[in-house]
Amino acid sequence: MFSKILIANRGEIACRVATTARRLGIKTVAVYSDADAGSKHVASCDEAVHLGGAAAKDSYLVMEKILAAAKATGAQAIHPGYGFLSENEDFADACVKAGVTFIGPPASAITAMGLKSEAKARMEKAKVPLVPGYHGADQSPALLQKEADRIGYPVLIKASAGGGGKGMRMVEKSADFLAALESCKREALNAFADDAVLIEKYLTKPRHVEVQVFADTHGGCVYLFERDCSVQRRHQKVLEEAPAPGMTDARRKAMGEAACAAAKAVGYVGAGTVEFIAEGEQFFFMEMNTRLQVEHPVTEMITGFDLVEWQLRVAAGEKLPATQEQLKIRGHALEARVYAENPEKGFLPSIGTLSHLRFPEHVAFVRDGNVRVDSGVRPGDEITPFYDPMIAKLIVWGEDRAAALARMSDALGSTQIVGLATNVAFLRRLVQSQAFSSADLDTGLIAKNHDALFPAEATPSNAVLALGVAAVLADEARLSAADPWSYREGWRLNQAYVRTLKLAGQDVQITYGRDAHHVFGQTLTWRRDGADFDLMLGALPVRGTVVRERETLHVFHGGVRAELELFDAIAHAGVDDSHAGKLVAPMPGKIVALLAAKGGAVKKGAPLLVMEAMKMEHTITAPSDGTVSEFLFAPGDQVAEGAELLKFTA
Repeated sequence: MFSKILIANRGEIACRVATTARRLGIKTVAVYSDADAGSKHVASCDEAVHLGGAAAKDSYLVMEKILAAAKATGAQAIHPGYGFLSENEDFADACVKAGVTFIGPPASAITAMGLKSEAKARMEKAKVPLVPGYHGADQSPALLQKEADRIGYPVLIKASAGGGGKGMRMVEKSADFLAALESCKREALNAFADDAVLIEKYLTKPRHVEVQVFADTHGGCVYLFERDCSVQRRHQKVLEEAPAPGMTDARRKAMGEAACAAAKAVGYVGAGTVEFIAEGEQFFFMEMNTRLQVEHPVTEMITGFDLVEWQLRVAAGEKLPATQEQLKIRGHALEARVYAENPEKGFLPSIGTLSHLRFPEHVAFVRDGNVRVDSGVRPGDEITPFYDPMIAKLIVWGEDRAAALARMSDALGSTQIVGLATNVAFLRRLVQSQAFSSADLDTGLIAKNHDALFPAEATPSNAVLALGVAAVLADEARLSAADPWSYREGWRLNQAYVRTLKLAGQDVQITYGRDAHHVFGQTLTWRRDGADFDLMLGALPVRGTVVRERETLHVFHGGVRAELELFDAIAHAGVDDSHAGKLVAPMPGKIVALLAAKGGAVKKGAPLLVMEAMKMEHTITAPSDGTVSEFLFAPGDQVAEGAELLKFTA
């Protein structure tokens, strides 16, 4: 076994690998960029080496710097994590030439599976079932459209070198094909430096089921069962679970054996995931990810094995720790990816500082409990525009799927994040939805259940408003105690003082008494411990957390988060609303293309320009019929969130 490894990644996967290495007595070396100098993954390792600038191309993607760091620190092996260089055959080959073990498959296997079109040709020879499509080398737009017309719409355009939903578009009719192709190629070139695409038949009710495989250098190959990853947004996974609901033993065996056949066809070694698309009783090979997957913890939870440990042992030349016959499924596991993003705004990424971060009670490792949190951030850390906006992964285990669902709902309800937009509330609604809880799964689940998953904003309950009132009064009492000139207690000698507090647009009347306050006709008393409050609203006990950011109260109560705006009439006097309605950047990013003509008339919903943020493209559309009088930025320009993008006359 190795005595020291370098982890060529960042965030939660770097922390995850360091956890296993520490348990095995292996020293670890972290690498970091300018943006990650004070990050959790740096603190989690025994040593750390600075790579360069915040952009990945200046740090985590510079293989020469990573190899130099391994040599300088005496690391015997490099774990690439996922993303960055994890599926780069040149890096795997460079490690071998430098005398450093690459903890992953051989470069030849990465090459064979890296380009989807070539991988599908190999799978066809290995008799692994394929989705009807075009995977050829001729990339002329006319031929690609001809092939799409032949396959029949809807079709899916996919970047051949891609992953993570980037460079992927579903096209419903021939007239839309060329515009979608151009966007796919542009996005693929930016994300993967390769704009080749393939065309596949788009299945109308598909499930995304993947099989975890593991192979060693002694000819051993096993499958550690399957994961259902059907719940997706923008072709990226949101929830994963293992085992897949409704999977029969016969079908599990057939898919597992097909996955092992795929691995053996390319001489695979280490951890890999073979992804299938399934519809009805059929399943088809999509691609193979030649690395550890983000969702690997659910497999660990149902098998009891540490897959990172398996990676280390296989890379060190050992045999697989278990045979196929020894592998058993135990219970059910779910994983929810907590992202800094705004589901109500099309899941646009969000950046900012994690001013308040609290997870449910959890364990750090696979065998130790029923709730696990894998995260690479701490309170006070910043989510930047340079990397993937994932904050954490919540992983739960239950005796069966129903128990796992209940545990996940509770875990999400106990997760508190303030400082930026997140998908936590959306994830909880998703887990509790009829479609997901009944396992009516396919990759269109979110779109099909949009109204249930994006309900109208609820009016805050009296309990939530009472928590907000208590927080305001507690802050004022603390200020009064520190400065007698700021005394704000409202008690009066000969009459009751009634104060109106505007919270979330509602007038809440507070009556001050000698010994207590009264709201909603009930006595209000409380105890405070930092941001946590225990109230008595009349005879009703209320427990919650209130985090205040200027005039916003973030209230966590009963598994739900509410934002209460505290209106101060004096502070808002003279506010200028003249900028309302302008077309502004919804997130920081880069202008990619201008799609409308200056001075030209456009219809409502027409695309005006394309922005790119975190390697994903977002189209800004016309809010109404009107005219574009001026574009304020050109392609290639970087823009800040909230920047006015163009002049538009309705």
